[in-house]
Amino acid sequence: MSETPPNTLQYRFDGPEDAPVLILGPSLGTTWHMWDRQVPELTKQWRVFRFDLPGHGGAPARPAGSVAELTTRLLATLDSLGVQRFGYAGCALGGAIGIELALRHPERLASLAVVAASPRFGTADEFRQRGVIVRTNGLDPIARTSPDRWFTGGFAAAQPAITEWAVQMVRTTDPGCYIAACEALAAFDVRSELGRVGVPTLVLVGSDDQVTGPAEARTLVAGIPDARLAVVPGASHLVPVEQPAAVTDLLVHHFATAWQQPYDTGQTALPAAPVNPAIAAAPHTAPVAEIAPAAVPAQPAARPDRYETGLKIRREVLGDAHVDRALAEAEGFSAEFQEFITRYAWGEIWDRPGLDRRTRSCITLTALVAGGHLEELAFHTRAALRNGLTPDEIKEVLLQAAVYCGVPAANSAFRVARQVIQEETTPAE
Repeated sequence: MSETPPNTLQYRFDGPEDAPVLILGPSLGTTWHMWDRQVPELTKQWRVFRFDLPGHGGAPARPAGSVAELTTRLLATLDSLGVQRFGYAGCALGGAIGIELALRHPERLASLAVVAASPRFGTADEFRQRGVIVRTNGLDPIARTSPDRWFTGGFAAAQPAITEWAVQMVRTTDPGCYIAACEALAAFDVRSELGRVGVPTLVLVGSDDQVTGPAEARTLVAGIPDARLAVVPGASHLVPVEQPAAVTDLLVHHFATAWQQPYDTGQTALPAAPVNPAIAAAPHTAPVAEIAPAAVPAQPAARPDRYETGLKIRREVLGDAHVDRALAEAEGFSAEFQEFITRYAWGEIWDRPGLDRRTRSCITLTALVAGGHLEELAFHTRAALRNGLTPDEIKEVLLQAAVYCGVPAANSAFRVARQVIQEETTPAE
């Protein structure tokens, strides 16, 4: 195990010191222990490096709000240990880190495996909504429902100890770091860049994964030039926990046979591990593997001036559903107005560095109360929650507005805000 200075990650090594390094990256809400059942076999050929996400597993609570920042911290940790080149396998958010490594730091990566991953994890709204729930109710509602997302029903019923372990793992995560990791997944979208992944890649998914299932896995395989798909029967999202033997065999075979030669960077690369045919074969698990053709997605056309910046911020603050609805209704008469507010209100004013988004939400709520704009107050209350205001802080803004904007206006605002907050902060059953 390790001590963790700032801007690095909590980690541990297992296996022989002179073996090639293989990194295992965790999923959101988990710790390095999610890979425990892979380690005995993998350490026969590799020096296994595992790490915890910030605030997970007792790691220091230093939030990282993007996949790029998590990747930077991982590389800083490896640099401090003298590890220059490595294989990498990651699950879900850990898989996103692996894709980021392949895109931004290909000279460091010998081979890649992504488990239960996607080039875009659902919608930004879904993860920001999860952040609102955690900020309001803590992690307990997320923890209690984690087994439903991570495991098949049969496994959860048959393995109550593992199910309870999963709940406690989430429950003991730092809430601020969990919310920041949700923001990282909300902003992650590499669909247009998959064609630039240049290392041999195994895309591994559970057949019953309802979070990032086979459809998302096939999108990765179609976009990455040298990718193989393995579908593990009878597994949901946390495949390494639910079907450990199948995952272990697939990883051993992939990393033993697809370890790319080093780039000519002047760095000393660790040698590839020898093939072990006895381990590579996995007839008892019968994973279904197939190779899909590569297809490089077309690059999106660039929009002029501040429109794209404004559209991105508008979606982050108001949510995809609201923005999509507003743009879809902007036919003819109002289309230019929608472009105007996207470009100037969102691309210019909301993007200015002088105030953070929490402060801008406070100002916006007050202005809407003063103007009596209750419809816009409703979706800006949702935006305020996404921007990090708690229900209590929104209440304080409305109390302040009652003094300066009038009690009747604030009375109507409280009615609207209360309804929105109830909808947004009530965990789904």
